[in-house]
Amino acid sequence: MGRRPDITVAAIAETAGRFLVVEERINRRLLFNQPAGHVEPGETLFAAVVREAREETAWRFEPQTLLGIYLWRHPRTDREVLRFAFCGRVTDHDAVQPLDRGIIATHWLTRSQLESRQHRLRSPLVLRCIDDYLAGRRQALDGIAGLDLESAADLGRGATVTA
Repeated sequence: MGRRPDITVAAIAETAGRFLVVEERINRRLLFNQPAGHVEPGETLFAAVVREAREETAWRFEPQTLLGIYLWRHPRTDREVLRFAFCGRVTDHDAVQPLDRGIIATHWLTRSQLESRQHRLRSPLVLRCIDDYLAGRRQALDGIAGLDLESAADLGRGATVTA
């Protein structure tokens, strides 16, 4: 059996045509990504996306729908990432909260602004999620948000790599 993909969550929050993104330092490069991160053992997908958004942006993220489930393989490392992307809204910004390690800043950027920074996107999933959001893709949270790390990994076994 192959190695299990990294199970991650991402928060897709949009206001007036602008999307919440983080600028983060990865291997000495500044890259853009949605607020996202790994699901921790014993944590549900729902709890993970709320926690990651808060840690990386200082905003409280309220997931409302599932945007999609994405399997992506990093071309240089061959490592697979299974991303559960959630749409929602943000409230209760804490301007004095320190951001997670590696996060340089948060931004509200349009799709075209992100596309113009394509060489600085963490992965192709950044624009893919924005495009799916703009296309109106949404699924109910029932049955998915409560999955934990192991259940999510089981769901990803046998999935096809996208993006």
